[in-house]
Amino acid sequence: MLISIVVPCFDEEEIIGRFHARVTAELESLGAEFELVYVDDGSRDRTLPLLEEMAAADPRLCYVSFSRNFGKEAAMLAGLRHAAGDAVVIMDADLQHPPELLGRMLRLHGEGFDQVVARRTRKGDRVTRTLTARAYYRLINRLVDVELVDGVGDFRLLSRRTADAILELTEYNRFSKGIFAWVGFRTTTVEYDNAVREQGRSKWTLGKLLNYGLDGLLSFNNKPLRAALHLGLLLVSVAAAYAVWIVGAALVNGVDTPGYVTLLVTVIALAGVQMVMLGVVGEYVGRIYYEVKRRPHFLVKAANTSAPHHHGELVRR
Repeated sequence: MLISIVVPCFDEEEIIGRFHARVTAELESLGAEFELVYVDDGSRDRTLPLLEEMAAADPRLCYVSFSRNFGKEAAMLAGLRHAAGDAVVIMDADLQHPPELLGRMLRLHGEGFDQVVARRTRKGDRVTRTLTARAYYRLINRLVDVELVDGVGDFRLLSRRTADAILELTEYNRFSKGIFAWVGFRTTTVEYDNAVREQGRSKWTLGKLLNYGLDGLLSFNNKPLRAALHLGLLLVSVAAAYAVWIVGAALVNGVDTPGYVTLLVTVIALAGVQMVMLGVVGEYVGRIYYEVKRRPHFLVKAANTSAPHHHGELVRR
């Protein structure tokens, strides 16, 4: 059985050599036949030259380099397209995904599981981050059509049929956590303790995390649109009841005070609600806009691989 390790990379020159050494040592100790598929997501440092040097020394290493930074979702998709293994493992290059877990994942795959998902415990995380994450997953699981598990990320083993099923989902706006859950198949989880990044800094800023959370909220349901409709109907009902009360009070007691203050507050409040509703609708329209253009998910400027497992968008150097 051939094992493919897919590794998205972005500015990882400080750690890529150590990652490669640890992963290959672990797989060799297991006696596995394997390949490593590195995807350079438009790195600005020496990640690509290092990959070229490593590929010259190790024929089991394949690399794909993008023409610019297209994001981790595109990098994972490219890696899956170029992975030829009977099982595919997705790992980050920063060694926060422990290679020592590969043996256990492969054993579970041998027992018949199509997805072996690594779930990170939150030991050592800040209390605020833990509480925020729990609140987010509690909210999103009330809205989305699939179940997302707290602590579960991209570190997982996929059977060949699961990887092929994911490659059949060609949408431009990709939210892999939801896609992995949507395809289903027999799944199990293994837990591991949170590891500190050994070199460099995380590429996930607060803004990127917020946008990623919003993608998760909007990618797998239309409930925000339904909520906007319900809110609009509620406001119409409240406005109608308030109008009846105002007219009734004026007929019984007369008009004692001018109503411009109430009118001003009402107009401002309704305008704010309308802007929120337009924003929700705009998010969905924007996603439709990107989908109908059918642009490629990525462009490749350099690679040492043969044709991808599934047809991809390649621009050869």
